[in-house]
Amino acid sequence: QVQLVESGGGLVQPGGSLRLSCAASGAFSSINAMGWYRQAPGKQRDMVASITGGGSTNYADSTKGRFTISRDNVKNTVYLQMNNLKPEDTAVYYCHAEVLVMYQGLRTYWGQGTQVTVSS
Repeated sequence: QVQLVESGGGLVQPGGSLRLSCAASGAFSSINAMGWYRQAPGKQRDMVASITGGGSTNYADSTKGRFTISRDNVKNTVYLQMNNLKPEDTAVYYCHAEVLVMYQGLRTYWGQGTQVTVSS
């Protein structure tokens, strides 16, 4: 079983910063793409940023220039540095990973979600 455990959410004022972390654990061969999604109340879950195993990144237009995704392949951890946060960034943030599981192939996993609230 593979688990993704997120941390780093919280309450921050507009213009502030937060850093989210997501660590993968369990029995697997390797991790391909990792990423972050978010879901605000009453809205669909949208991609925020993603990063391949080789380090190529992709961002939603609304987060370009403010958010930075990175990963540590030794620690099996993905990070999301969020700067200049805006109230519209308020949402539950979910970690996502494509994991190669022995005898099962490539499987998708989600974290439990961490709340980010941007408010004065």
